[in-house]
Amino acid sequence: MNRVTQRRRITKFRIGAQTGRREDVLAGEEPLEIRLGGRAFTVTMRTPGDDFDLVAGFLVSEGVVWEPGQLPSLRYCAGVDDNGQQTFNVVEAQLRPGVELPDTAMERHVYTSSSCGICGTASIDAVRKSSRFDLREDTASVDLGILASLPDRLRASQKLFDRTGGVHAAGLFSAEGELLCLREDVGRHNAVDKVVGWALREGMLPLRGTILQVSGRTSFELVQKAQLAGIPVLAAVSAPSSLAADLADDTGLTLVGFSRGTSLNCYSHPDRITA
Repeated sequence: MNRVTQRRRITKFRIGAQTGRREDVLAGEEPLEIRLGGRAFTVTMRTPGDDFDLVAGFLVSEGVVWEPGQLPSLRYCAGVDDNGQQTFNVVEAQLRPGVELPDTAMERHVYTSSSCGICGTASIDAVRKSSRFDLREDTASVDLGILASLPDRLRASQKLFDRTGGVHAAGLFSAEGELLCLREDVGRHNAVDKVVGWALREGMLPLRGTILQVSGRTSFELVQKAQLAGIPVLAAVSAPSSLAADLADDTGLTLVGFSRGTSLNCYSHPDRITA
């Protein structure tokens, strides 16, 4: 079974036209349990696929790991559905000896929906304690024209969105506009985790001189994820939240919103953008 998408019979209504039945394609959404040290740490709802990247990126976002050697192995644990088929919905992450397990008092929600991640004062305090990369030391610059073109470049590569119309995307670009990695998921935070996890496993952190382009809006959580991965520029097609702008300003991240091809708004550290 293709778990990334599922086909479903629907009823199509049109004003002034005949109602009909047809088949539609939906983005898959299933729970993923992440285990650390043999115990369940969190469950997140995600689109199946690139699960190891998702777990690796999640651990970067939690400040647990920041180099690939700290995460020597990832594996699926046994688990079957009602038909006896392997679900691939539980991943065990093995940390290198000496890597400290997360403080359970600072855990992400035990259950995390695909539309909501972390929030709260404890999270803000944690990111400043756990970040290993100082974005203020990244002197990268990006051309305005290249930056404004990234939403269209991202959209052109969204194959899952083309089929379903129901997923978010995150794309990692070089300062020259080259697409380095793209991931799609029903959760915007999952899409970013999958990109960051890919970069960790490729030994690319910190991601100096790069741009993270996302669909939708930017929240505090997405700024936190970018900062923990050492990404100096985060751009979105919609608006940031006030807390996202505050965190970006405090940590040295260039935050861009309403990037629509011919114009964009910069909410913090505009000096990296060259017109």
